[in-house]
Amino acid sequence: MHTDRETPAHVSRRTVVALLGAAAASGALIGTQRALAAPSAATGLDDPAKKEIAMELVSSAENSSLDWKAQYKYIEDIGDGRGYTAGIIGFCSGTGDMLDLVQLYADRKPGNVLAKYLPALRKVNGSDSHAGLDPNYPKDWRTAAKDTVFQQCQNDERDRVYFNPAVAQGKADGLRTLGQFCYYDAIVMHGDGDDPTSFRNIRRRALKSAKPPAQGGDETTYLNAFLDARVWAMKQEEAHSDTTRVDTEQRVFLRKGNLDLNTPLDWKVYGDSYHIG
Repeated sequence: MHTDRETPAHVSRRTVVALLGAAAASGALIGTQRALAAPSAATGLDDPAKKEIAMELVSSAENSSLDWKAQYKYIEDIGDGRGYTAGIIGFCSGTGDMLDLVQLYADRKPGNVLAKYLPALRKVNGSDSHAGLDPNYPKDWRTAAKDTVFQQCQNDERDRVYFNPAVAQGKADGLRTLGQFCYYDAIVMHGDGDDPTSFRNIRRRALKSAKPPAQGGDETTYLNAFLDARVWAMKQEEAHSDTTRVDTEQRVFLRKGNLDLNTPLDWKVYGDSYHIG
């Protein structure tokens, strides 16, 4: 099911700094405060039906499946230098977001099956080490994934660190649903750290050649500039060098003028075809 994660050309991961979770929590995303005050679009990516579409689109690229809820139990070291990758959004033991997730689970359900790994997760943060996690961490993760409390923790951390900030920035830039999704997919893969390929720096690169609607620019022109910057960022790392999630997914919707991400949707990722009716 996760064969794409084992093939370097198909691996879909983000470049994040170890303090990603803390940065997002402190409102580090550009314009987040302004976004909160901006008027909301009539229908954005945070509309429940559109959000479900977003989850399925990302899962097609991250897990080669539209069934994103089946990924709560997923855990694997895909060999990208970020330790274990797991769950619905690819939380990583080496990038801080997995530590934040397991801590949240421990806060909500003390003594759970993963709580004993918190000291080890703190030590391996920022590395690809499995020290203190092997051999039972994957098995215990899959056990925890059956718990609805842990599933909700995954949902909440996905929203806090990735989904909500991306949608807020998209709305601040005057983008409709497709543009908000382009932001979300970018932050899932690249995070929002200070490195050149982070979401905020992809956005900055795009702003050098086009203005978003909130600054008087044309939405399609700006989104093309953003996707150009996204492709550049992806090609900076071998693990991201397959850009089909942009080329044969997001650009397909953009060329059709489907700025509201309305169904039906047909796209390809890594050569595999997908459909949402």
